[in-house]
Amino acid sequence: MITEFLGDWHLFGIVTGLCTFLIIGLFHPVVIKCEYYFGVKCWWWFLLLGIVMCGLAVWVNDLFLSTIFGVTGFCGFWTILEIFEQRERVRKGWFPANPKRKKSK
Repeated sequence: MITEFLGDWHLFGIVTGLCTFLIIGLFHPVVIKCEYYFGVKCWWWFLLLGIVMCGLAVWVNDLFLSTIFGVTGFCGFWTILEIFEQRERVRKGWFPANPKRKKSK
């Protein structure tokens, strides 16, 4: 249904691009906040998110929703790497460390 509308109006590519941009933009502050409050031990949340979203991408019949689920899933996988890189950015002093959280190794 969504794909039909987007296809009829030739908007599939532009709306997919916009949604991808917004999803990636959403994950940037999530990485910063998660590392600040939970450290790198929250990486498995993003693994689970990625697996669930990729599963939904395979299960859903609508091409647009499948695409958005796939993009979200792989953003979740990419966030695992970013959580560990954020830890390094904090160590370098580029971002503040949470003084209430014990330092992770």
